[in-house]
Amino acid sequence: MDKIQLLRERREMLKGAGKEVRAQIAALVDEDSFVELAAFTFSKDALFSEEAQGEGVVTGFATIGGYPFYLVAQNFNAFQGGLSKANCEKIAKALNAAEKSGTPVVYLLQSHGVRVGEGVNVLEGVAELLLKATQLKGSVLQFAILGGEVYGSSAVLASLADVVLFTEGAVLSLPSPFVLSAKAGKNMKPAEVGGYGAMAKANLPAIAVKDLGEAASKILAISDIVRLAEVEAELNEPAPALNASVTAEELEKLLENAVELGANAYPEMKTYLARVCGIATCAVVMNGVRVNEGNLKKLKAFAEFACCYGLPFVTFVDCLGVDATLEVASSAVLKEMGEYLNVLDAMDTAKIAVVTGKAIGLGYSLFAAKSVGFDYTFALATAQIALFESEAGAEIEFSGADRAKLAERYAEENADPFNAAKGGYLDDIVEPQFVKQYLIAALQTVK
Repeated sequence: MDKIQLLRERREMLKGAGKEVRAQIAALVDEDSFVELAAFTFSKDALFSEEAQGEGVVTGFATIGGYPFYLVAQNFNAFQGGLSKANCEKIAKALNAAEKSGTPVVYLLQSHGVRVGEGVNVLEGVAELLLKATQLKGSVLQFAILGGEVYGSSAVLASLADVVLFTEGAVLSLPSPFVLSAKAGKNMKPAEVGGYGAMAKANLPAIAVKDLGEAASKILAISDIVRLAEVEAELNEPAPALNASVTAEELEKLLENAVELGANAYPEMKTYLARVCGIATCAVVMNGVRVNEGNLKKLKAFAEFACCYGLPFVTFVDCLGVDATLEVASSAVLKEMGEYLNVLDAMDTAKIAVVTGKAIGLGYSLFAAKSVGFDYTFALATAQIALFESEAGAEIEFSGADRAKLAERYAEENADPFNAAKGGYLDDIVEPQFVKQYLIAALQTVK
């Protein structure tokens, strides 16, 4: 038998079985850069006795924009992208190689869960895979691109990625959306259960992309920021618009090459990977935030990202304190505060706070105070730092106190940030239009 001809036939058979997923890989990576690994891996489904050519997943490495990445792409045409023990081992093998070389990983996911017929065997494989993906956090970047429906254990794998990219029509759900819809007694479309907009409370570092081409550009932008801590950049001119009005939109203009994570959730707390005069930074832009469990979880997860990859953490603080509602009071908001402070304490990179609007009560203590570890804290001249949002709020909190004295004290505290500066708690008070110059100086000093 002609072994070379047999190899060619087997290779063509393999390509045919994974034609669609290979086309997706080609659309994502640089032309002719993909090198496949463990291609001739096969197993039989114990229930249906069918072979999964290539084990239903394509793994290998390639370049995207000239940068190397490991690729893991699920073949939905093989048992609907179902995970098997051999499938999980194949993926874990690619993750081990990525860890050894320090190369980021891109998952192309489309799966309805585990493969029927393997019983406990596949559960052991899933456990091995999920543990390996967890161990990679902070070591190499992991990107999950959702190419369609991603359910079950594959959804858990997606949640472990540093960034989750939803292509148009993508759905992410642990149980099948059809099961959830039926249990709820509703007739809901999958996107209404696990689409990008529906996942607002899932606390994922999510990005919506139109297609694989846009996904590639987002992956490159994020990789560039994390890999290259600093690049050459010109010192920016003042921003006179900030003297007229300090808005979240104007503050966002101070960030270069910014990529927002989790834009589908808690828009009052925006989280950006960006550069400030060429310095890679994790920046939080607040817009009249009232702290609750959800937006605090979002901030904590972003702080963990900064901690994992050694990036400076910058907060632009405009926070009215904790949301005073029964729902928030009975939630896990207190627990989340403690966990956020633990992350902040563990961070050994620069932590810088800029009070741009109001910093009321715990809004100052959690996000700007030097006593929780901020290396450099300054405020805009137009900012306000106070115990309470209003005189009326103070009167409610301290009912029975001398109202005239309380009003006088509140007016003094709420007038401007100089009271905080008097106590040595602010490094500087600056004119709004020069905020970026001060921020750059702080980043260069304390990094």
